[in-house]
Amino acid sequence: MQASLVTAMRWSWLLGVALLAPAALPAGGADRRLPEVRRRDGGGPLISGSHDLLHASPRVNAPSLRRLDLGTPLRVLRSWRCENGEEWLQVEVASTVGIDHPGAVQRGWMHG
Repeated sequence: MQASLVTAMRWSWLLGVALLAPAALPAGGADRRLPEVRRRDGGGPLISGSHDLLHASPRVNAPSLRRLDLGTPLRVLRSWRCENGEEWLQVEVASTVGIDHPGAVQRGWMHG
């Protein structure tokens, strides 16, 4: 009787551990990758230079959508590198600029 009670307790303990231990692990096992480091913000908006144009797509021969005034604050949405190595930035004009021209294009591509 004593041996069967000890055996039943061992199996109960083993079953309990087997049922509870996987709940503490993520699906597929532990994640061994380092946490992702987010890009730090440069501290302010990008400012346009003189004669900058917003293009419809990241190509030199793409139609121009808008000419930006010198010092227009821009927010970079993403960057694109063409096969020939040219870098383009998709930008958005700051929301406070152009309130007096509500129909003006606010997003476009700039040659980097």
